[in-house]
Amino acid sequence: MKNKKASHIDKLINQLDLSEHIEQFKSFFSREHSLYIEGDQELHFRYIKALDSIEFKAPPKISDFFTIKAHLKKHGVLNFEQIFEIVKVVRYFRYFKNRQLDGIVGEWMNKFIIDPKFTEIEKYFTHDGKFEENLDEKLFGLSARIREHKNDMSGALKRMMSSSKLAGYLVDTQVHFVNNEESLLVRGGFNHVLKGAVVGRSTGGFFYVAPDSILKSKEKIRYIEQEREAIFYEYAKEFSAKLHELQAFINFIDKEFTKFDNYQARVIFAKSKNMQLIKSKNDSRIILSGFKHPALHNAKAIDVDFSKNILMVTGVNAGGKTMLLKSILASAFMAKYIIPMSCNENKSHIGSFKSVLAIIDDPQNVKNDISTFAGRMQEFSRIFSQNSALLGVDEIELGTDSDEAAALFKVILDELIKRGQKVVVTTHHKRLAALMADRDDVELMAAIYDEEQRKPTYEFMQGIIGKSYAFETASRYGINNKIVQEAKSVYGDNSEKLSLLIERGSQLERELKQKHKKVDEKIEKLRLKELSLKEQQEANIKELNEQKAALKRSYDVAISEAKNAAKAGDTKAIHRAMNKANKKLPPLREEQIKRDEKFSVGDSVKYHSSKGIIVSMKGEKEAMIEMDGMKVRVKTKHLHHTKIHKPTPKTDVKIQVQKRAGLKCDLHGMRADEACDVLDVFLSNALVNGWDEVIIYHGIGTGKLSFAVKNFLIAHPSVKKFEDAPQHLGGFGAKIVTL
Repeated sequence: MKNKKASHIDKLINQLDLSEHIEQFKSFFSREHSLYIEGDQELHFRYIKALDSIEFKAPPKISDFFTIKAHLKKHGVLNFEQIFEIVKVVRYFRYFKNRQLDGIVGEWMNKFIIDPKFTEIEKYFTHDGKFEENLDEKLFGLSARIREHKNDMSGALKRMMSSSKLAGYLVDTQVHFVNNEESLLVRGGFNHVLKGAVVGRSTGGFFYVAPDSILKSKEKIRYIEQEREAIFYEYAKEFSAKLHELQAFINFIDKEFTKFDNYQARVIFAKSKNMQLIKSKNDSRIILSGFKHPALHNAKAIDVDFSKNILMVTGVNAGGKTMLLKSILASAFMAKYIIPMSCNENKSHIGSFKSVLAIIDDPQNVKNDISTFAGRMQEFSRIFSQNSALLGVDEIELGTDSDEAAALFKVILDELIKRGQKVVVTTHHKRLAALMADRDDVELMAAIYDEEQRKPTYEFMQGIIGKSYAFETASRYGINNKIVQEAKSVYGDNSEKLSLLIERGSQLERELKQKHKKVDEKIEKLRLKELSLKEQQEANIKELNEQKAALKRSYDVAISEAKNAAKAGDTKAIHRAMNKANKKLPPLREEQIKRDEKFSVGDSVKYHSSKGIIVSMKGEKEAMIEMDGMKVRVKTKHLHHTKIHKPTPKTDVKIQVQKRAGLKCDLHGMRADEACDVLDVFLSNALVNGWDEVIIYHGIGTGKLSFAVKNFLIAHPSVKKFEDAPQHLGGFGAKIVTL
């Protein structure tokens, strides 16, 4: 059953053109796993997102523990390679544990309690898995003897090659390795001057001879190696006995590493490809924003709202309908298995389905002796046994009469919806689309054709039925124009008029969409402006309250000093106490002592950090000023002259400048490159709005984002200086920037 399910998944991956993407993803696993993570998917996703928020090194390649655990269970002896596989896992978890992380990852790592018995085993292995022979005196001595014998062998060979007696028999002065033996290449008659064993013949008729002295040294080395192997075996027995006692611990780390490996592969793969991690939601809606199919290079991002039960895609040939269908199914498949994908994770929403099914290929072939339409019917019959599935059908009318197919597939689609299935269909059947269009649970979508360029745009519009543009496509691919015109006449005027009406509806829909887009942009600008003003108002209120509190504290101290003065015994003491109390009062601000500054209508003034123009006066104490397109009534004591305003002739022309910049920019949660792009736009808007000082929040975190912001500000030509914010404004997690 499991093999059948795996076969279905492999077939689906191939149908949806995800093979290369999935293979790249699997290469990030430390050891082989199935795509699906067993257990609570919500909990798995929490761990994945937690790991995504930190930087860490990938784990080493680890083999499966199945054979290792079976040997330990039967009191078997593991070899050093098997023991080191366990050591690698423990060392990796210790690396994470030593980082003392917060949150659920830190809580997880605290569960790993490493037994001292294991530490005794681990110390005998180097970083790359070699046995630490220096920890055993006997092994160290045996290794030294092997090195001596090898040095003797090397010296003996050099002496032979430089011997004058042997010089006449040597073919060359190289050491040849033949049949695992070091040998010299010599001519016939060598036995008078060289004692040894012939281990081979050259093509030229010469002899490969292993000298007796070398053979004796190698025999000694073999005896020493046997002693070493016996010692290694004793260590392996000792380690295996200790590991037998730690079977519960080994089972635990094996299970936890399987989970961790599934998590880390998704996180590191997503970061390496700049993709997003999205988990399927507990409903059947699919909303894609900025989705790009991984099989396409330089693909156009698609936006799809598939909230209804059926999505019917029509329109131009070779316009991307099939790839749109594959993208919708692929997004659901990848969200089900939490496989990284490229899309806007904040605006996308992908539902959950028990299975994802695709009817894409033509089932007709010589081997199965079946027609296209009959094959399609077989596939549909199998689908009727499924529930709560996402089904994609490409070219639903394939292989049969269009009018009959329209009626048949309408009924089939009705039945599939009754069974709780969600279906996306591509078709050229305007009749089928028209039959389904009056249903509330059907969404229409059409591929757009560029009439001027005479080619598809690979973009889509919802809510309309699109033309197939068969004649235009034929012309574009080289069919004679006379043939195309004759085909049009056969097609008939009425049919052509119907196509024109369809296209006109499409054009009107596009124009309406553009108008809606402009309105949405204006609404968004107003929203941002309103938000900026609210933030400024809140900041002003906060500053005012702080000043009031400071002033109250100052006056309380002054009053206390004055009371002490009143209690003094003589006039001089009273004056001294009063002077001391007067010093406690806050110094008068410049605006408190400037009583002779006059204002009139038309003056350019500054109110706090904003500039504006006086449009009306109410006496000398109140004025109505206009700034950033808004009118505000203020006290004149809060105003300052900026320049003399000369009235100009009034005209009927009004210029509205919409400013979107705020005083602060929050970069929390962004990647370095994304944060730099946002920061660039923010500083440009701030300069346009006339801000001379702004605050940027980047947080502390790992320091990568802070480092990127610092380098960006250093390189920016309009930044005069910047420094860490005061503690109450963010401290090291924020920057005050002077423009």
